Amino acid sequence: MKTLLGISAVALVAVSLSSSFSVSAEPIPADTIATLREAPLNVEPTPPAMQKVINSDVKEVRNYPMQPPVIPHKIDGYQVNLKVNKCMSCHDRSRTGDSQAPMVSVTHYMDRENNFLATLSPRRYFCTQCHVPQLDAKLLVPNDFVDMDTLIKADINKEAKH
Repeated sequence: MKTLLGISAVALVAVSLSSSFSVSAEPIPADTIATLREAPLNVEPTPPAMQKVINSDVKEVRNYPMQPPVIPHKIDGYQVNLKVNKCMSCHDRSRTGDSQAPMVSVTHYMDRENNFLATLSPRRYFCTQCHVPQLDAKLLVPNDFVDMDTLIKADINKEAKH
């Protein structure tokens, strides 16, 4: 066994572990732990009802530059796998005239070196990696997010007062 200044490495680890951790016999009160669980760990609660997908087909405003647009409609049953991409039956550039759906960004037709491709780039093929439908659900945690436009307006107003 290698030693470090005459102290074995195992002894050094044991000393450091025992000094940095302590075992408490007293349980932590449940009301002091922040959790989203609705039941104790040893109880299997009834799952909440599935939330409804917002199916408005209204284009949502983006909160920050380069945010992927959200999906404003239901996608239940959409097949997206190596052979089929249901999203592209409406959003492909050759289909938007018939479907009236917005075309996917031209960046989806570019490879890693920014060369334009005739078809959808394989790295942009699985739409729900970035784009998601929205649910009509209550927030689980408080959210104080401020979008980019509000921040810019607040900064302009702040400068105007000075």
